[in-house]
Amino acid sequence: MLHAADDLLVERGFAGLTIEGIAQRAGVAKQTIYRWWKSKVDILLDTLVDDAREALQWRTDDTVSAEENLVSHLRRVADFFEEPAGQVLQALLGHAQLESGTAASLRDGFLKEQRERDMTGLRELLARDHGTTAAVDDRTLDHLVDLLLGPLYYRVLVAGAPIDRELVDSTARLVLALAQESPPKA
Repeated sequence: MLHAADDLLVERGFAGLTIEGIAQRAGVAKQTIYRWWKSKVDILLDTLVDDAREALQWRTDDTVSAEENLVSHLRRVADFFEEPAGQVLQALLGHAQLESGTAASLRDGFLKEQRERDMTGLRELLARDHGTTAAVDDRTLDHLVDLLLGPLYYRVLVAGAPIDRELVDSTARLVLALAQESPPKA
């Protein structure tokens, strides 16, 4: 059912996605879907959580630099936006602008969990490769995550343009430079 929802969203868009269509594509009755989910938004939230957990996971390679690890992660984020799961995220973020319940569910679920993974991933990367964790407090780390991911989200969600290699490379380089320059913890 989750794959059917992903596929139909890509084919028909958010407005064209219906419980009836998902049921038909999945080969189940509508009642089966309603036993598990209240709405198409709930289905899409579940597909997003499942798909993004693996796609947006932080991975580090001890044989390469912090910058190369960060570039690799940002490329995974860029690739994610091109996949059906990334299109689900874009659809939900768009719908969240019009529907406060969707916004709350998205923020309290997927976005909160992903933010925690991003904070942990960047903290560990900085600690391993630069020993800067002691110098980067939580508030600064929070800002660095904003600076790291903000340009990618802006490019996709606001500009409607693909994320190019130059944006990824320069974003990684600048965030690492800012992490090294951050004032020591008090």
